[in-house]
Amino acid sequence: MLKSILTPIFSTFPAKPRYRKLLCRAISGNFNPIQTIRQNAAPNIFTTPQLPPTSVYIHLPFCRKRCHYCDFPVVALGSNSPTQTNDNEDDPRISNYIQLLCREINASRVSFESHSPLETVFFGGGTPSLVPPRLVSSILDLLKGKFGVTSDAEISMEMDPGTFDVKKMEEFMELGVNRVSLGVQAFQEQLLKACGRAHGVDEVNEAIEIMKSCGVENWSLDLISSLPNQTPQMWEESLKLTIEAQPNHVSVYDLQVEQGTKFGTLYTPGEFPLPTDVQSADFYRTASRMLSGAGYNHYEISSYCQDGFECKHNFTYWKNKPFYGFGLGSASYVRGMRFSRPKKMGGYINFVRSLENGMVDYTGNTNINVGDLASDIVMLSLRTAAGLNLKSFRCAFGYSVVASLCEAYKPFIESGHVLCLNEQRRVVTADEFNASLNEDGIGRGLAYIRLSDPDGFLLSNELISIAFGVIAP
Repeated sequence: MLKSILTPIFSTFPAKPRYRKLLCRAISGNFNPIQTIRQNAAPNIFTTPQLPPTSVYIHLPFCRKRCHYCDFPVVALGSNSPTQTNDNEDDPRISNYIQLLCREINASRVSFESHSPLETVFFGGGTPSLVPPRLVSSILDLLKGKFGVTSDAEISMEMDPGTFDVKKMEEFMELGVNRVSLGVQAFQEQLLKACGRAHGVDEVNEAIEIMKSCGVENWSLDLISSLPNQTPQMWEESLKLTIEAQPNHVSVYDLQVEQGTKFGTLYTPGEFPLPTDVQSADFYRTASRMLSGAGYNHYEISSYCQDGFECKHNFTYWKNKPFYGFGLGSASYVRGMRFSRPKKMGGYINFVRSLENGMVDYTGNTNINVGDLASDIVMLSLRTAAGLNLKSFRCAFGYSVVASLCEAYKPFIESGHVLCLNEQRRVVTADEFNASLNEDGIGRGLAYIRLSDPDGFLLSNELISIAFGVIAP
């Protein structure tokens, strides 16, 4: 789900009131960034949010059981339910939900004069691979009919070990699924059991073999660090086995202990058997070192890939582009408006009925908050190795806010947590940075700002909070 994609390293992004407090410690003076942004914002900054989405997220909430760390909207089918084959064909919980989902898609208004076909489709969950291919096909057919889907679209599906066999994998591929996100999470039996995962190490190895035997050309392997009783040796073993499996992409997430989950009841972050923040940081550094050493590009805080295998769908989020979301608890970003569906099935059923009756209107927002838009761009850009394009940001929001952002980051440029790059993407020294803090230098000699890997990424919450304070004190 989108939440997993936007999860920071150690904690959720702080609430906006905290940004103001951080700014007071980072900058002094009488600068009024909100007024400057509003006065200098270029009209074309609103173009991208108003464009028709070319990406869609489809939520398929079914799991064999709820994992102990999971707070996503899921429907647990039971550990004894059929998984690898298509014996779930007649499960009314699945078929009825797919019908409801298709009703939502059908009832959704497409309020654009012209609409480019979808370029990415992402089936998330839950465990989408529990859904029979026939029912997935019905969703894809509906999307093609309503929006169109390009011939080279990236069609991704989250899959868990033990929920598919060769035949089922081949059927998904025949439908057009061309990218798989495999939820391994760990290679140690005791850790998988401690997390409440429904699969074991044998099923992990079987799933990896299926990826290879079926010729899946683009697949990702997901891992979770900072699990209860996870040792550095266990983490290094998981990374080593991941590298040996040769996925095209690796996602590494730090455990988030959420309220309302079993882990939220049992554990307190930073206290045994969970690792301390220092130990969690070491896990992150180890992943960066080992995966980068194996030839993977660390292109986003939690994402690594071989050349050319970045997740196109996730770039929709990171570039702040609009997207559709359909299904239980899913989120959309259409015409500058972000909104989510109900997370409870009863509420979602009522939502779809209201949508069909014309009682729900989310066709867009013509009054986009400039400060919020700027904050979104900074937050999402700084999650990536590409970083924030200062020239584009200056053209959109004015020189003053960019100058103040650079001024706020001066101590972190000097400490190495923030890197400034020129137009050729060469890292600018601290002295060169300070000498270029003027109208001629920003956007030319100073072309990009990014967080360093790994130490800058580890401070992403604090560094992004400072940026928010500059934009909206």
